[in-house]
Amino acid sequence: MAAPQDTSTVPLLGRRILEALLAHRLSAAGRDGDHPDARRRLVLVHGRYDPADPTEFTVRVDGAPRDVTVAQHSSVLGITAAWHDHRAAVPDGDGLLVVVTGVPDAALGWDLRGHAVRGRVLNADRVEIVRQRFGATRLDPRIRAERWLVDALLDAEPRDGWPQVGGVLTRDTALRALAAARLDLPGGDDTVPDADTLLAWSRTSTGPDRFAALDPAEQTGITDWLADVAGPAVRPLMALVAEGRGHDAMPLGVVGSAVHNTAGVDLAKAGFALGTLFGRGIPTADLQAFAAVVEGTLARWLADHRQDRSVLRDRALEVLRRADALAADADLTDALAANPYLPSAFEARLRALADALTRSPENAEHALARLREHRLAPLWRRRVRTAEAAVRLVRRLAHPGAGPTSVADGVTRHLADWGWVDAALTVLWAGDADADAHVAAAYTAVCHRVRQWRAELDAEFARRLAQWARTADQAHTTGGCLLVEDVLAEVVAPLYGDQVVQRKDERVAPLVVVLDGMSSAVAVTLAADLTARGAWVEAGRRPDVRDAAVAMIPSVTRTSRTALLSGAPGEGGQAAEKDGFAAFWRARRIHGAALFHKADIAGHAGRRFSDELQTALADASVVVGVVLNTIDEALDHSPQGDRTGWRPHDITHLEELLDAARSYGRPVVLVSDHGHVLDRGDSTPTRAADGPAEAARWRTGTPQEGEVTLSGPRVREGGGTVVVPWREDIRYTQRRGGYHGGASLAEMTVPVLVLLPSTELLPKGWQVLEPDRVTPAWWTGGPAERPAAAPAAPAGRTAAPPAPPREERTAAAPAPVPEPAPEETRSTLGWRVVESKVYEAQRKYVPAKRWTQARVAAVIDALVESGGTMSATAAAARAGFQRTQATGLMTVLQRLLNVEGYPVLEIIDNGARLRLNTPLARQQFHLDP
Repeated sequence: MAAPQDTSTVPLLGRRILEALLAHRLSAAGRDGDHPDARRRLVLVHGRYDPADPTEFTVRVDGAPRDVTVAQHSSVLGITAAWHDHRAAVPDGDGLLVVVTGVPDAALGWDLRGHAVRGRVLNADRVEIVRQRFGATRLDPRIRAERWLVDALLDAEPRDGWPQVGGVLTRDTALRALAAARLDLPGGDDTVPDADTLLAWSRTSTGPDRFAALDPAEQTGITDWLADVAGPAVRPLMALVAEGRGHDAMPLGVVGSAVHNTAGVDLAKAGFALGTLFGRGIPTADLQAFAAVVEGTLARWLADHRQDRSVLRDRALEVLRRADALAADADLTDALAANPYLPSAFEARLRALADALTRSPENAEHALARLREHRLAPLWRRRVRTAEAAVRLVRRLAHPGAGPTSVADGVTRHLADWGWVDAALTVLWAGDADADAHVAAAYTAVCHRVRQWRAELDAEFARRLAQWARTADQAHTTGGCLLVEDVLAEVVAPLYGDQVVQRKDERVAPLVVVLDGMSSAVAVTLAADLTARGAWVEAGRRPDVRDAAVAMIPSVTRTSRTALLSGAPGEGGQAAEKDGFAAFWRARRIHGAALFHKADIAGHAGRRFSDELQTALADASVVVGVVLNTIDEALDHSPQGDRTGWRPHDITHLEELLDAARSYGRPVVLVSDHGHVLDRGDSTPTRAADGPAEAARWRTGTPQEGEVTLSGPRVREGGGTVVVPWREDIRYTQRRGGYHGGASLAEMTVPVLVLLPSTELLPKGWQVLEPDRVTPAWWTGGPAERPAAAPAAPAGRTAAPPAPPREERTAAAPAPVPEPAPEETRSTLGWRVVESKVYEAQRKYVPAKRWTQARVAAVIDALVESGGTMSATAAAARAGFQRTQATGLMTVLQRLLNVEGYPVLEIIDNGARLRLNTPLARQQFHLDP
């Protein structure tokens, strides 16, 4: 009887090892059909069998399945009995009996060994099995020296086997395959994992748990290899994963980054708190490397622009919120208030901005810049937009200026300036749903200050309107006003009769789109959106001034829209508008004119427009008018009609009409029939006296506080005299989203926007209106400036100033191409960026040759001069490009400046403006010591 075996020296064997051993040994015997091993059914293997593995399974040998029974015996008697029983149970089969034993060959008799494969106890050469399972001809010697790696490769083989290498199995290949199998990494065996991949993996549900369950030796080995290929940041990550804290690895990295990179943090105190979060034993250098990698990964996730709320951005926000919770647990929230990533730090910056709103515009500007620099600002655009509106309004309130000096001055300045105030006020009034009470109170205070100031402007305008209305009509002096009934004659007709073309038959009739109820606040946002895309050029009769007309009185659709479309005062419905529109153009010997209302626009299935509208648009000689009611209906039918901004896609059919007009080369006039005021939730329901029940903002009778009596030839209701409110919070009907009919600037001003698909259609004497020139300086960060008053017109008509000579006409000519700066002047930020080594490396990723160093430097320096933001068209001009090229050029410029995806340069406001993060630019291009 054999002596007991020392099991510590006997190798542990599992099913996988036996399968590999049998396939190798029996396949070798099977190459020769007469080899005695091909018929033997007993296999003796040195070792001990893993009790967790099955004792019966099937193995394929040379493509044929063979049943395997595994038995473990530590004595000759046991082995003999097992073999006897196996033969008795399966006398004629080819099933295999594998006996795993520690008994040596010398203790076994030849009668037993004679039945065994190879006539002896086989040794399972684990390294040889690894080689065979990878289909390799040779092994890297380092694999043989690392027992943990051999054991892991035998244990971790996937169900469909290891990849077949065919040559030398290197240690790197083996570890890459092992990591993919053990960790369930994305990319498979052919991908070398980087830190970004591992950070994303740490937040998955299965991979980290599998790593945590591995033997410590295997954990260490895999971690060492990952650190070699992905950097030292991997070590803290894998240590956290091994502890079962993989899901918190990235949040902890954010806290670590905040501790090491936030100015003013007490590193001694914060470092101790950080040690309690991470645990002891991780070198400081590795922690800092890990924190830096986490920060970089988050920056790339947050800069992902593939969709408004992408998966990566949501994942980043989840990480940051958890980081905030961990920081709070470690009592680090206050210490990290200046951090550019933590949500709590964003809230701290927002509270600082709220405080600054009550101090000075300069303080508010600085606080807004700090808020924009936070990495969550691009993700929380709506919240930042609200903060921007507050600062813009404070900026404007700092220099309120004088009120309107006339009706003409009032409507001109309202479209050029005060309408922008209304647009910002609408955004701020909606508020920030996620802001705390302190921020909300600060916003409310700004809203009330602005409303009080705007009410003073409306009161002064109403007073002047009452005087003006007594005599103003088309036949008498209008004080320089463009009347709503004169828009066709003064603005639209010149676009057809005075186009710059070679032959008369090449003229293209304009498209007139009436946006019922479009106020100045809506008009300026629509114009900014449309011109920012580069598809349209805005034009006007005067330099840097948009046309604004005066609505009929009261400012209601029934009278104002009829007057607009007929070219003369009148009232009526759609039939009167169509007849008047055709008659106006017939009087000018233009017999092709067609007006389309809501029911006339939509086509049948598969067609955007009705056949009649499509035919009219395709005929260049037909003046086409289209009435779109989306804005007015939204205000009329819903208390939620006061949205914070209108974009072209919000208005039914507008984008399609503009696309069609551009494809046919038509100039476009966007005009309203009247404006509106919004219901801000505090309007006063007042009973109308002797007025129609449906009139929301006019009545007859005696005026009360906030109202004015208007009489004269342009008053088309109430027998020539009506009472209308100038205060926006007075209404005579049930609550709606907004109202019109009153005497406020917002209701009486009719915006007129002229859009050209090409400057070749610019009428003689007209000007291209550059976006920067028609946007008030205070909107983008400069001081408030009062635009010039509307020029006086000849008696009885409204006219623009005399046309400049033809050669002086403003076109979209580019600015001169910037020249390389002299050596002694290359100290600006722009030149320091473009002459840096980092920038030189960035150039490899952007093949465009047009972006010379001088052009890039010019744009960067222009952004610095303008406080960090400017329009995309202005940036294109500063670089010497055509303004219509702005959109594509700015995308290329982003690729040049956004190193590793960090948002050094952002395109904001739906592509209209650029924003430069100056501190980040200095950091990314290594410009600071």
